[in-house]
Amino acid sequence: MKLMNIILMALFILSSGCSLKEYRLFQGDQNSAESTVISDAQYNEEVTFEYKIQPNDRVSIEVFNQIGSSQQITSIVDQRSSGQGGQRGETEGFLVTADGTINLPLIGPVKLEGMTEDQAAKYLMEEYKIYLRNPYAIVRIRNQRIIMIGEVNKPGVIPITNGTMNLIEAIARSGDMTDWAMRTHIVVLRGDLRKPEVRIIDLTNMSALSLSSLYLRDKDIVYVQPRSAKGMQLFTQEVLPPFSLISGILTPFVLIDTLKNSNN
Repeated sequence: MKLMNIILMALFILSSGCSLKEYRLFQGDQNSAESTVISDAQYNEEVTFEYKIQPNDRVSIEVFNQIGSSQQITSIVDQRSSGQGGQRGETEGFLVTADGTINLPLIGPVKLEGMTEDQAAKYLMEEYKIYLRNPYAIVRIRNQRIIMIGEVNKPGVIPITNGTMNLIEAIARSGDMTDWAMRTHIVVLRGDLRKPEVRIIDLTNMSALSLSSLYLRDKDIVYVQPRSAKGMQLFTQEVLPPFSLISGILTPFVLIDTLKNSNN
């Protein structure tokens, strides 16, 4: 009986010291930080934010020309003419080179880095006017995305299809949060991964939400942390089976020892 008590005591000590340290990502001072407060000026900037083309982006471009009095529209350029069409987002469209340019029919290399979709379209129409009478251009950035990880039902990469996305939409596209999700401390990482901007969002507090911003940007990483209770679940899954095996092996010896003591 004493041996069984020792086993149970050891099990209690191990379980009480169980933590999520080795399971949680991006650990640091932000784990104990309060919700990030966004100023009105910052919020207004995020509401009106437009993504600008960067090197390594995938950009689909369509250029049309109106021909003659019949108003016939002829396609001059589209994303398939780049030879890189096929899978949406990852391979569709022209690849912006490291120097921010793409190579187009008739006009050759053009620098689109730093332009929004509308700015790039207007720029291309002006360039094509040298060769076409009535050019019209459509530009779309194809590889904008959000990275969703942690306690969501479908973690992964979420494409931004309408130019912007908010946190609630990203969570919904990920199949909602799991029962183990820490809804009070959602982490958003933005920018350079060596020195990222870190935001903490509490979805359970309306007052905190009114001072925060749910808008996400291209390449943001959203991490839904697990609650501390998951540590006990992980402990029971990983540690209890060996203890059950040891307990099963030792039980007959404990019973024999008990019977001997009772006979004495």
